[in-house]
Amino acid sequence: MATAPDPSTVPCSPLDEVCGLAYFPRLTGKIRLQDAGRLWEELHANLGRGLDAWCVDFLHVSYEDLRARVLEGGSDEEIFEWCTTKGRALNDSDLLVWRHFTAKFGWNDKATDILTKRKAENGLSDRDDIQTMAHYIDIDEGRKV
Repeated sequence: MATAPDPSTVPCSPLDEVCGLAYFPRLTGKIRLQDAGRLWEELHANLGRGLDAWCVDFLHVSYEDLRARVLEGGSDEEIFEWCTTKGRALNDSDLLVWRHFTAKFGWNDKATDILTKRKAENGLSDRDDIQTMAHYIDIDEGRKV
């Protein structure tokens, strides 16, 4: 496996939540780290893509608008509230569906092949405990072993 990145260059886990919305703190963290010139290089290619894009689509805001709002400053809670005003409000069922989607992404779905490839590239093919992208990301970024 490749050497884990400096912890100060990676955002939090994809499973972390703000206001009940999983992944959102990771998304805002990536924006802040990239703006500060500290984001781990391996994360640059997917800024605004993949789960980033699906999260902003789920909120009905654009990545560019969210990025601008994050860079204005404020807490993740304040930025989430902005999203619910600019985009759409989320109810408990919305949050539950998104939480499960985020937690299970890569497990028997369209991302399974990507997960399998990334595990192989990093010498993790024998790790049957890594079944989702969230698990892989947490191991790849050094939060779990």
